[in-house]
Amino acid sequence: MLLRRMQSLLTRLYDAPVEHDAEDFLICDRQRLREVVGESSGPHSDEQVFVVQEDGTVRIGLFIDQRVLERLDRNDPLQSLNEDNLGDFCTALEGVSHFHYLIWSVARSRPVSLLELELQAEVDKYATALALLTEQRDGAFPGGLHAQMFSSVSYLPELDEASRHRYQEANRHAARYCRSLDERYLHPRRQQPERWLAELRRFFRCGHQEKIRQLAV
Repeated sequence: MLLRRMQSLLTRLYDAPVEHDAEDFLICDRQRLREVVGESSGPHSDEQVFVVQEDGTVRIGLFIDQRVLERLDRNDPLQSLNEDNLGDFCTALEGVSHFHYLIWSVARSRPVSLLELELQAEVDKYATALALLTEQRDGAFPGGLHAQMFSSVSYLPELDEASRHRYQEANRHAARYCRSLDERYLHPRRQQPERWLAELRRFFRCGHQEKIRQLAV
């Protein structure tokens, strides 16, 4: 049920319901992933959304390694997000974000680039973690979260140059955007959480080019 609860966080955050539940498309076994996706399963990642075309139809699925889900089951981040489960929370939330945004876009016949998916996931991870921690800490702003999520990052060594560049660009753009939102709407002397939420929802609905244009300003 954890992924369903995570998807509900995104649905409420963005007021963006979708018809499909990520848990219904979940694969947890790496061997099963290879059987479904084949050699295109990519690097040894703990999270992956995949799209497979066969017999004129398109299949969408979500892979999250079983070990990640087991650790999260023992240390529920929606009850207490902390140093011990933040990494696994981000892994699972990234997969749910990819799935949710892809399904939301397909339902509106909107094309989605890989960079757009990664950028939205970076924003989603930070925004949901910030909202959870603020609630769990009785309204106290988690000041060190931004550095944890955007500065202390690493990438799989087997990534090709194009993929590494895409992840780095998504991280860089999302870090600047989320910092800007914090400073404009969540500063202790001018807290406007309703405007923070409205801006996140507006950004979510922007297309790839519009997102990049805004972030370039």
